[in-house]
Amino acid sequence: MKQKWHRLGVRPVDVEKAVSFHRAGKLDQARRLYENILSIDRDHVTALHFLGVLHHQHGDSVAAIASIQRAIKLDPAYADAHNNLGNIFRETNQLEAAMHAYRRVVELVPGHADAWNNLGVMLRGRGQYEEAEQAYARAIALNASHAAAWQNRGSLQARLNQFDVAVAAYRRVLALRPNDAVAYDALTRTLYRAGRVDEAVAVYHEWLSVEPDNAVAKHMLAAATGTVAPDRASDRYVRDTFDAFAGSFDRVLDQLGYRAPSLIGEFLDRVLPDADGTLVIADAGCGTGLCATFLRPRAARLVGVDLSAGMLARARMLKQYDELVEAELSAWLSGQHHEYDLIVSADTLCYFGALEQALSGAANTLRPGGRLVFTVEKAGKAVDEYVLDHTGRYSHAESYVRRALAAASFECNDVHEVVLRQERGHDVIGLLVSAQRGG
Repeated sequence: MKQKWHRLGVRPVDVEKAVSFHRAGKLDQARRLYENILSIDRDHVTALHFLGVLHHQHGDSVAAIASIQRAIKLDPAYADAHNNLGNIFRETNQLEAAMHAYRRVVELVPGHADAWNNLGVMLRGRGQYEEAEQAYARAIALNASHAAAWQNRGSLQARLNQFDVAVAAYRRVLALRPNDAVAYDALTRTLYRAGRVDEAVAVYHEWLSVEPDNAVAKHMLAAATGTVAPDRASDRYVRDTFDAFAGSFDRVLDQLGYRAPSLIGEFLDRVLPDADGTLVIADAGCGTGLCATFLRPRAARLVGVDLSAGMLARARMLKQYDELVEAELSAWLSGQHHEYDLIVSADTLCYFGALEQALSGAANTLRPGGRLVFTVEKAGKAVDEYVLDHTGRYSHAESYVRRALAAASFECNDVHEVVLRQERGHDVIGLLVSAQRGG
């Protein structure tokens, strides 16, 4: 990456050292060097740019944007700064600003493969699939080894049911990065959707041959074969899946018409209309904090719990939670003692098959009369308890949910059939459940 050197006593070697620390993940050392450089030359554009990137990594996107915009004001042709500014805008859901930033990069440097790939992501998010494919193709033409562009092309073509093209793209990623878990996961899911189940199972075995302990491969192999399904998804599966998903989580769910948080919010508006800020609330499986908007006005204290550090980092940016806890949900719930008035859990228990332990922990967490509100995916009529679906999520029979609640000393108030989201043009049917702990 081309660096922008300035005068006033800043040595290029100092900037190189700071950037080296940054790329090595030594963020505190990098920050000190950037700040020292800027104390000598407050207009040093490279330091401003990379300090902005570092601010974003630390969760302060406002400071990040301000720092990078200052660098761009000083050097309007600084293409990499425009590209990183676009990345931050995209990750903070400022999508029009992100699109403008990426377009500016390719105006400045038409051969900027990363920017073409990023532009493709934005165009796909708008539903401009033909233009997105052209952007990915441009990135690949500029850099045939651009694994991210191949991955994104595969994802786009899979969405369009062009399975052969998608499979070929994912195979290209694996040729470039032989142990790429994201490509393996996408490849197997695409083969399964294409009805090529035997091929998908073979790829899971291939994946496990190079990474025997991969939790995602183990879990999804069980989902694909229907054999020896665990009672719940492993901690490693949940952590690895959502850490990888954290950066694009909100954007992707918005594209899927994801409704679980809003459904819970609308339900609470009906049963707890007075948002008087007096409740102690746990957001169980808080993710990026999509429930925080309607929970915060009701809460004297709001605690978010999630197993994914990546998700918690995104939730922390909202500044809505009094506490964020990285923990396995059942274990955390079991460690609380009648401290909470309300627990909500949006699309988290779909990673549990057996619900007894989690519901028992929720009963332990709630005060007498406290309320639990959650969603799960609804199982087919032939299922008596729960089943691990090919998606890697569990679906539950309504009768089983009611039995598990009763066993945990809950009184089941309401169970409503709802549409949780869209997947490949089809409604995903779920259950919105409300229960109260007995006295």
